[in-house]
Amino acid sequence: MPVYLWKGKDRHNKSKKGEMEAPSEDVVRSELARRKITSAKIKKKPKDLFENVSFMQPKVKGSDIIIFCRQFSTMIDAGLPIIQCLDILYAQNDNKTFKKMLKEVKMNVESGQTLAEALRKYPKQFDDLFVNMISAGEAGGILDMILRRLSAYLEKAAKLKAKIKGGMTYPLVTIVIAIVVVAIIMVFVIPVFEEMFSGMGSALPVATQVVVNMSRAVKSNIFYIIGATIIFIYAMRRFYRTEKGKVLMDDFILKVPLFGDLVRKAAVAKFTRTTGTMLSSGVAILDALEIVAKTAGNKTIEKAVFDTRTAIAEGRTMSDPLAESGVFPSMVCQMIAVGESTGALDAMLTKIADFYEEEVDQAVENLTALIEPFMIVFLGVVIGGLVVSMYLPIFKMASALG
Repeated sequence: MPVYLWKGKDRHNKSKKGEMEAPSEDVVRSELARRKITSAKIKKKPKDLFENVSFMQPKVKGSDIIIFCRQFSTMIDAGLPIIQCLDILYAQNDNKTFKKMLKEVKMNVESGQTLAEALRKYPKQFDDLFVNMISAGEAGGILDMILRRLSAYLEKAAKLKAKIKGGMTYPLVTIVIAIVVVAIIMVFVIPVFEEMFSGMGSALPVATQVVVNMSRAVKSNIFYIIGATIIFIYAMRRFYRTEKGKVLMDDFILKVPLFGDLVRKAAVAKFTRTTGTMLSSGVAILDALEIVAKTAGNKTIEKAVFDTRTAIAEGRTMSDPLAESGVFPSMVCQMIAVGESTGALDAMLTKIADFYEEEVDQAVENLTALIEPFMIVFLGVVIGGLVVSMYLPIFKMASALG
């Protein structure tokens, strides 16, 4: 069905514009007249040449999903039917990919599917957590409340992810810059000094000779070094994609000083936030733990959660198998035990999540505070050492002249 762009004035003489899907221009004009839109100019929307080229289309971002949940919740709370809500969300959305998705979701709901079933067809945008919570909301008649919880959960998850990225980005960027600077000095700067010193007729200081030899080695093997680095990175990525590689690497990451503690705290915050949100929304605990395990992002934590799920299915509590895993801090396990004994597990999980999100904030600040002076010293020693070693022959020559 074609899409038409329209522009006109409303009953208050204010300019309005939009787009409408309709079988013909006459249908659009009739609909605009019904809405009291006058002086309407209508034209057919031109087709997108890259409509069927997926990588040329805009991505659906996390912020798009958050806004979708908020607006959807508000409209459901106001008493609008789901079909009308989807129609309004489709008309207001500017993201072509998301717009197309909403149109298909609306058509599937109109054909008799539930909203959860329609959203399940887009796992990249709506994961198992999202779909199961929507399903629980539809079954319990609390879809507006579930959508509000989802928007709040997604916002907190996005903030947590941004904090982790911020904590990891600074040291990585600093290391890359240091490597690039040292490589430039080795390949382009030191050979110039070497030519200048070659006519001195005397032996170079040991430090200078070592740096010159290193420069020669780097310059003559630069392509082999680049090739070996690329192969190593490729091999590590392939290894990490294997089951054994993921288990070994994820377990190693949790044991790395400073970084491991940050990753562990972030994982605890994500686990408690996600589980608490799902339980408070009416999702069964076994279903919730299965979804949480699959979205853990770390194989060691995933195994601990799956083992906990198995233990609960056998009649045990949640806190004991979590404590036995050795992955979760004892304080977390004790608080979960209190939540289970008082019948307020979802509320306790939310409190733990709030606490550990603050802990992640503090861990990122501590990590930055520790790494910054270390990086400054590292750059000063490496680059300063190279510069000083190049000036040693000049100092030697000046001393001889004196």
